[in-house]
Amino acid sequence: MLGVGLVEVPPVPYRDPAGAILERPEVPESKRFCGNCGKPVGRAKDGQPSRTEGFCRQCGSHYSFTPKLRKSDLVAGQYEVIGCLAHGGLGWIYLAHDRNVSDRWVVLKGLLDTGDADAMAAAVAERQFLAQVEHPNIVKIYNFVQHPDPTTGTLVGYIVMEYVGGQSLKEMLSERRQPDGSIEPMPLGQAIAYALEVLRALGYLHGLGLLFCDFKPENVIQSEEQIKLIDLGGVRRIDDNTSPIYGTAGYQAPEIAKDGPSVSSDLYTVARSLAVLTFTFKGYASTFAAALPERAAVPLLTRFESYDRLLRRATDPDPGRRFESAAEMAEQLTGVLREVLAEDDGQPRPAPSGVFGPETRTVGAGAGADAGDGDSKTASDGAAPPALSPRAAAEALPVPLVDGSDPGAGYLAGLSTAVPAEVARLLAAAPADSTEISLRLARAQIESGDFTAAGAVLDGLETRLAAEGGDWRVDWYRALAQLAMGSSAASAMFDQIYWLLPGEAAPKLALAVAAELARDWSAAARYYSLVWVTDRSYVTAAFGLARVRMAEGDVDAAVRALDSVPATSSHYLSAQIAAISARIRGPRRSELSLASVSEAGARLGALGLDVERRELLESEVLEAALACMLAAGRPGSNGTSVPPAGGTLLGVGLTERDLRIGLERTYRTLAHLAPDAAHRTALVRRANKVRPWTLL
Repeated sequence: MLGVGLVEVPPVPYRDPAGAILERPEVPESKRFCGNCGKPVGRAKDGQPSRTEGFCRQCGSHYSFTPKLRKSDLVAGQYEVIGCLAHGGLGWIYLAHDRNVSDRWVVLKGLLDTGDADAMAAAVAERQFLAQVEHPNIVKIYNFVQHPDPTTGTLVGYIVMEYVGGQSLKEMLSERRQPDGSIEPMPLGQAIAYALEVLRALGYLHGLGLLFCDFKPENVIQSEEQIKLIDLGGVRRIDDNTSPIYGTAGYQAPEIAKDGPSVSSDLYTVARSLAVLTFTFKGYASTFAAALPERAAVPLLTRFESYDRLLRRATDPDPGRRFESAAEMAEQLTGVLREVLAEDDGQPRPAPSGVFGPETRTVGAGAGADAGDGDSKTASDGAAPPALSPRAAAEALPVPLVDGSDPGAGYLAGLSTAVPAEVARLLAAAPADSTEISLRLARAQIESGDFTAAGAVLDGLETRLAAEGGDWRVDWYRALAQLAMGSSAASAMFDQIYWLLPGEAAPKLALAVAAELARDWSAAARYYSLVWVTDRSYVTAAFGLARVRMAEGDVDAAVRALDSVPATSSHYLSAQIAAISARIRGPRRSELSLASVSEAGARLGALGLDVERRELLESEVLEAALACMLAAGRPGSNGTSVPPAGGTLLGVGLTERDLRIGLERTYRTLAHLAPDAAHRTALVRRANKVRPWTLL
């Protein structure tokens, strides 16, 4: 599952256990610290050599960096020590053969040595629960044993676990060191792929009532195409208030010292590890031990806003504002991954949302479809993009999914009407203790324009849900009401939901709509583009992006947005019609070129439209061509719009006379199709006005 089918993660060759043995197991002086007070110990001073064993000058605790087990030692009469693999927070980690089970490779890791034999025996017995942990991404614990310290004779406890041959994420990051000493961060997609596997493992532990406590890049190894959490020494029960708490500066949540570990503090460590892996994070264990750098200071975070928001939510100083579960964080992180990959290569990575339904309707898909009615709708100087209706935009946004376990879910499924006022009437008489019915009632009232009633329903629901931690969907519908009313307050409200759900398209689409209504073209374009590049099912984003580009005066960009609507979409035809309109209506009349008009004509010729729509659009295209022709012949014209000899447009010769004849024919055809006498008369008058002069 590594990469969730989205990322190609390079496999790491399995490492032969014998080759992993350290020839000279030593702990560098710079990494020698007291296990009790954390102060430096075992350092050379005043010409005296360093000592690998002794007592801390600060607190008097004994320290030892000498391996307690030697090659060929037989631990618990079963595990033959081969050598040292590494040094960890609780001492040396050893490789051994299990003599009782086919000489399989195992790893021995010491437990906290208190010097108290009874306490050690109790610790070994208490941690037997780890042997019941079974997950493909968590190292398997085989046994817990005791073995006497060769110096003191005190029994020391060891965890016996499977050997995982590969590389830790820390080692993989270290291998990316550049000649100048800097470390190139890991590719973002690859790091997120690792984090998703870790979250699955942590979610499993949390489901068992366990906390990992000390996650960091050192504690996960990739072997071939699988990763495993390898250090369960810090794992404890969620309700354990007495066992030692393990953590690492720069990764550990700031509330641990006061409140102890929790599910949210575990998720905090995953986000911090992601930050360390994906960008140069200087001072992560000191200056920024409890914070992230400003977004503007980190190019990666500046480029990927959703990733920045995910990290900030997962590491919020207030644990209550973080993700509530590993599954929730994984779901949002997967959405962020799809977005990141799509932004990188331009290839969409669509997927159904776990919290929102699909787009209910497409805003702006009709733009250009009714272009020109044969009377008043013609190309005009400086034509603006069609105005966006706040009510229509609010009604089109995706709707949060219904909780199937809610007692009112079945009632909602049986609603047979879609008329908002009728829905509101029916729901007002439904059971009042259903969250889903209240939310659907508020939505119907918003769609009906009864914003006061919707606010009252949402106020009551918010009060009722306060004791349960609330429901973000209440805020969503509040924001929706503000948007429908055209209030600028909607933007800040949707921004908060984006912070909560950084992997979802719906909040970004809502922000784009709000920005467009506020004429903030830059923000609108950014969010429309983000949604559209990731998932082409949100066609509102394509039409919105086109409108914004037109408002900015960039017709080519608008047409590119419309052309990106796939031919398989039910809105493809509308997009092509809108592109035609953009070409002939977008530029100012003085800037209209025959090349743009010809392109519009070629597009129209390729579309299989009904007679009336084709004639309507053909009249606009020919009008634009005639305007270009007349402008080219005016005094002062540079003649750039003069067509080449023999050219045609929609079967009409590119001369003033031929264009007038073609327009006359088109108007008369439209007159035959007119719905009433008034339209028919107006079209005949236009035909008479445009026809070339003759002697008869």
